[in-house]
Formats: sequence, structure tokens, C-alpha cells
Amino acid sequence: MKAFLPSGARPQVALVLGSGLGSYAEQLHQSRSIDYAELGFPRSHVPGHAGRLFYGRAGGVGGVEVLAMQGRIHAYEGHDLQTVVLPVRALCRAGCGIVFLTNAAGGIGEGLAAGDLVLIRDHLNLVGGSPLRGDNDATLGPRFPDMSTVYDLRLRTLAEQVAKRLNVRLPSGVYACGLGPQYETPAEVRMLRTLGADLVGMSTVPEAIAANHMGARVLGISCVTNLAAGISAQALSHDEVTETAGRVRQVFIRLLDGILGEIGRELDASPATR
Repeated sequence: MKAFLPSGARPQVALVLGSGLGSYAEQLHQSRSIDYAELGFPRSHVPGHAGRLFYGRAGGVGGVEVLAMQGRIHAYEGHDLQTVVLPVRALCRAGCGIVFLTNAAGGIGEGLAAGDLVLIRDHLNLVGGSPLRGDNDATLGPRFPDMSTVYDLRLRTLAEQVAKRLNVRLPSGVYACGLGPQYETPAEVRMLRTLGADLVGMSTVPEAIAANHMGARVLGISCVTNLAAGISAQALSHDEVTETAGRVRQVFIRLLDGILGEIGRELDASPATR
């Protein structure tokens, strides 16, 4: 990782870009990239996950330094959860105190439509395991980390303020993570709605748990790329996911730029980051 970063680099934000959203990394100022394989990261074989890590500044010269993952791996690809979260742990080790997670998700909550962006305020871990399972490395975090506020309240407030300024609709919701790779049945979607889920997907939660374990502040935004089974009569497909993510890409980019700009200004004003 150190050999990849330019001299004097101090990345502060880790950005994980989900299905169809990876192009944002390519517009970072003075960006450079490296293939996951060269870093020892496993590479996803899912369309829309290019498998490259980018370094650059968000918003141009003087912007916050970002390490952006162009795609992620998933447990359904055959990886254990410790492997799934390895890249996020490495970015935290590289100095990123904020982890910004994005994903494509199915919409469950009342009033959601394909193309909506939703701020994650909490999650349901329905994967059937935890990335913290096994012996705990105390140099990473505590054995029993608190999960009361996984998604940082200050960062969520900041994101809402930016969305309001840009006139971008940004409701908040609870994200449920299942193992996949199959989409949910209508009965499962009814169950998830009863449990309080507004969104459903197959990623993000293990990464959020691992980042929180390491003391990083976490922010999460989902792009609703389809309505979940039983809500829409349309058959679900990954093509729809990538098509919808592409349709809202420019709005998402504006929102990401705005949020990262505000994060940068807040970090510059904090004595701890000087």
C-alpha cells in the first residue's frame, strides 16, 4: 500500500463504490490506481466491480484525500467474512478514519422507487455470521465492540445538509444484508419489511462492522436500483441494477462530491487532523 501512495499522502476517507458506481473513482483529482491483485486483495467477478483501488483528491486541488475501491467482493462468491472485510481493514490501517460505503440495493420501504438514494441509518445482519468471529486482535479493536451507532450521526447529518443544499432527495432507512446470491422471495421481503428493513442487499454490513470495530466513522448510502420481489411485478436481474445505477450516476456523483467536500472541510477544521 505504501509503495502505491504518492510521497506525503495522508488518505483520510475510504470510499467503497458498489455495483455500477465505480466510475466516480476515475474522476478524483490526480488519481492513480492499482489492481487489487497487486495489493493482495481478492477480486470480484461480478459485473460492475472493476477491482481497482484509486488514490486521489475529491473535489480538485486541496480536496480531501481518498482511497476509493472500485468494487468489492462478496461472501456469496465463496469468501469468508474475514476475507470480505480485508480491503476495508487495510484502508483503515492506511490512515482512513472515515469509511464511506455505497451499494446498490432493493427497495422495500414505503414510497421508495428505483433511482432513489437512501442514507443508511442502521442495519440488519442476516448473513448468518460476523467478520469478528474467531480470535480477536486487540490491536484492531475490542472483543465486544458497541454497535449502537455504527453509522455516524454527525456524518449522516452532514450528508442530509448537503443533499438539501443540492435539492437531492435523501431519505434514511435500515439496510438488511442477506447472503445471496439469489434475490429474495416475496415472502422474505414481507418478513424483512416486518423486521423494519427499508433496503435489502448482499454487502456493506460486514464492512461496516469491521470498520466500526477499528474505530472508524462509517457513512453509508444505497442506490435503490430495483423494488424488491413482491413489490414490483418485474423480474429482478443484475442488468437492471447496473442500468439504474448508471441512470442516477450523475446525481450520485454530485452528492458524493458535496459530502466529501464537507468532510474535508470538517477534517481541516479539526485539531486532531492538523
